[in-house]
Amino acid sequence: MTPRLIVSDLDGTLLGSDHRLHQSTIDVLRALAEQGHHVALASGRHYNDMRVFRDQLNIPAHLISTNGAYTHDPEGRLLNATHLAPAHAQALIQLPRPPQVRLSLYRENGWHVDAEAPHLLSLHASTGFTYEVVPPEEMEASGVGKVLYLGDPKALAQLEALASERHGADLHITYSTTDALEIMAGGVNKGVALAALLETLRLTPAECLAFGDNLNDTEMLNLAGEAQVMTNAHPALFDRIKGAERIGHHGEAAVAEWLKQRFALSCR
Repeated sequence: MTPRLIVSDLDGTLLGSDHRLHQSTIDVLRALAEQGHHVALASGRHYNDMRVFRDQLNIPAHLISTNGAYTHDPEGRLLNATHLAPAHAQALIQLPRPPQVRLSLYRENGWHVDAEAPHLLSLHASTGFTYEVVPPEEMEASGVGKVLYLGDPKALAQLEALASERHGADLHITYSTTDALEIMAGGVNKGVALAALLETLRLTPAECLAFGDNLNDTEMLNLAGEAQVMTNAHPALFDRIKGAERIGHHGEAAVAEWLKQRFALSCR
């Protein structure tokens, strides 16, 4: 049997509608790990947020966090970190935006938000991950893996245009949901991180299966030899992925169901 790397996004893909792991997903990934396959989780989430899911799976799993800015091995060792240039981070912190748009910074060890935003915590209810409020004028521009703007899509489109016009060549700009604009250093995305991980594992892209649902999964899905796009995916994603297969809904543990068929697993 040829070992494969199974890599999956979390929200909207591997996690259910309640942002939790379904028991069937846990069972399937454990069975694949026992067969010698590699597992990786790749998300816009912070590492400290993602490791809770790795602990629940209780298998060796690499974590690609903050949209590829950080990669950790199964023991929690940091393999790679790529930060925004401080000048670019500072410019993004100062970018004019409507007051209802929240500004977040993801750093290696934490999450900073410019003002209280308790509604943001529902996504992290199962992990306990939380933010620290830091006024923009006090935000440190060094060591920033990702700048995240959350709010109305029209306002985000204006911010995207401004950031692209002023610094586009030096940034990687994407969306994790329609109301979440995410900006990393140029060349930082899940696909680049996945390519490095495959090299570490001495596997080829053809030996990789990837699952995703949103625009920040584009590069990862295009790299993988087998790319699966959720039926609940962003409408533009499927057409961006060459050779993609459309599978079921994340709320019905579709990744687990597809993997059971693909590897002829007998677990529930």
